[in-house]
Amino acid sequence: MAESISEGTLKQWSKQIGDFVEQDEEIATIETDKIDVSVNAPEAGTIKEFLVNEEDTVTVGQEIVKMELGGEPSGSKKEEAKDEPKEPASADQEESKPKPPKQEEKAPAPKEEKTEEKKPEPPKEEKKPQPPKQEKKPEPSKKDAEKPKTESAFGNREERRVKMNRMRLRIAERLKQSQNTAAALTTFNEVDMSSIMEFRKLYKDDVLKKTGVKLGFMSAFSRACILAMRDLPAVNASIEGPNGGDTIVYRDYVDVSVAVATEKGLVTPVVRNAESLDLVGIEKAIADLGKKARDNKLTIEDMAGGTFTISNGGVFGSLMGTPIINLPQTAVLGLHAIKEKPVAINGKVEIRPMMYLALTYDHRLLDGREAVTFLVKVKEYIEDPRRMLL
Repeated sequence: MAESISEGTLKQWSKQIGDFVEQDEEIATIETDKIDVSVNAPEAGTIKEFLVNEEDTVTVGQEIVKMELGGEPSGSKKEEAKDEPKEPASADQEESKPKPPKQEEKAPAPKEEKTEEKKPEPPKEEKKPQPPKQEKKPEPSKKDAEKPKTESAFGNREERRVKMNRMRLRIAERLKQSQNTAAALTTFNEVDMSSIMEFRKLYKDDVLKKTGVKLGFMSAFSRACILAMRDLPAVNASIEGPNGGDTIVYRDYVDVSVAVATEKGLVTPVVRNAESLDLVGIEKAIADLGKKARDNKLTIEDMAGGTFTISNGGVFGSLMGTPIINLPQTAVLGLHAIKEKPVAINGKVEIRPMMYLALTYDHRLLDGREAVTFLVKVKEYIEDPRRMLL
């Protein structure tokens, strides 16, 4: 595991006691606060004993299973089959021949006896439980009849308590840490998506045919943010150091964290050196990371680092929201749903596809002027994609 992980929860045994496993075959899954880690057999062998149970907490280096190394899954059976014909002589074969018929003769005999014994037993058992069941039902039914009357007035009042998984606990811890550490402030703007939608409509089929990549909006917003950071490098910086930080770290590269929703919680895999990629390259990287996230195949390396986060709540229909900063980053851009709205264009009212943008930033490092200027630049790049070529 990664150095930052010291323990986890054993969620599932993939094999059972007595199973033969090949080298590197998965035998268990451990859930950590970041990813699920598969435990693979160090060598081929047979599982003899489980030293921990499912849902137990395990630490790095702990022994969790005993194995008998070596052997083959079907080797022992083959050897036994080979040994049997070699040992018996002709005389033994003659002796062995009458044995099977004797067993066959003996076999049906007990079956007949068992069937004879079983026939009288079930009716006796059926008769006995019937009267007590009828006697027991009226007693609790009086109590049960009273309860539904009070419950029916309010509907179902049942509750379920489920322990939070490690990833959800870690997410909660980091989000609260972000609120307690950063001086977070959110600025809003709205962008006319007409031009970028037309751009996508013109080229998406051609790009898909040539590269196999579906051209979306995430790559365009990523590229717009990268270009805006050239004028406002503090957006891509971070505060580091003791006692809340006393050093600003500026970066010449941009690692974009992309928020991806999974069944276990929100994860933020990273597109490395996004500043060196074109739109198709960014889109392909995002698609690959999204697939790995849905398949639970993300590694620690996929999520480590990140200098700026983009969260697209619009795919779920969110109209507006305030994203939370992913520490130690300084800012996060929130994208929202595209809605047709009447807007004023050159003195006339037109219906345009509009999207709200939200930039949450750490006011300790970014002033309002810089944050608003950054968001306006992103808006300008999206509303006129040709600016990205200049």
